[in-house]
Amino acid sequence: MGRLLQIEFIKLWNNRASKVLIVSYFIILTSIALIAAIKFDIGPVKFHLAEIGIFNFPYIWHFNTFVTAFFKLFLAIVIVSMMANEYSNKTIKQNLIDGLSKKEFILSKFLTVLSFAAISTVFVFVVSLILGLVYSDFNELSIIFSDLEFVLAFFIKLVGFFSFCLFLGILVKRSAFALGFLILWQISEGIIRGLMRWKLFDGDTTEKVMAFFPLQSMFNLIKEPITRLEAVQTVADQVGESIELDYYVHWYEFLIVLVWTFIFIYLSYALLKKRDL
Repeated sequence: MGRLLQIEFIKLWNNRASKVLIVSYFIILTSIALIAAIKFDIGPVKFHLAEIGIFNFPYIWHFNTFVTAFFKLFLAIVIVSMMANEYSNKTIKQNLIDGLSKKEFILSKFLTVLSFAAISTVFVFVVSLILGLVYSDFNELSIIFSDLEFVLAFFIKLVGFFSFCLFLGILVKRSAFALGFLILWQISEGIIRGLMRWKLFDGDTTEKVMAFFPLQSMFNLIKEPITRLEAVQTVADQVGESIELDYYVHWYEFLIVLVWTFIFIYLSYALLKKRDL
């Protein structure tokens, strides 16, 4: 497996566009630390973002994984381009001629997906840990290392999303069309949600059904953290509102995304196996 992964990283590093996107992605992930430096000083309104609790343990695990997950599109472009280049450069055919089986080819791509997700997760973990140690009001070990299920959810979310992108890259063969299909799928899930609320179910039932759709199931792994922030909860209490939401990750949410990941990888292999290259 090490040989397969080495082949993939050599291909990626020799591609200038992929190299730029990968480096840009990790630079952007690092730039989340700049949020800590943002200060507002507008007349009587003065506050420092780092002082409102967004970098407090254990909240930081939830906040940072939610925010950084939006940047996964950078690596999604790399993955669909990776597959498009295999077809346009005919390296896929050459790999198969050189003795690589179609199963090994898909395995090499999936190992790349796992590597991207793992490296991203470790990177976000380290950045979050450093920010928390610098700015958090709570530094007890039991607090620091609580809520780490959000870090695991971040990893599973990336694996599922990148597996979907891999499947689209194999299905469509062109990176631009694959990304267009991804956007179309996202829009379609939104339209289906709207139709179900309008014609079929109430809001709660609709969300339970939507939880089984691929992109929505991935989004559900890390729910929005803003209303969980203590400052927001305090303001809500002052105006007589109560915010009681379920922010945590459940085992069945992991399971749904893992099932979709298996489906996407299996379909990628089945498609490649059936297709005449």
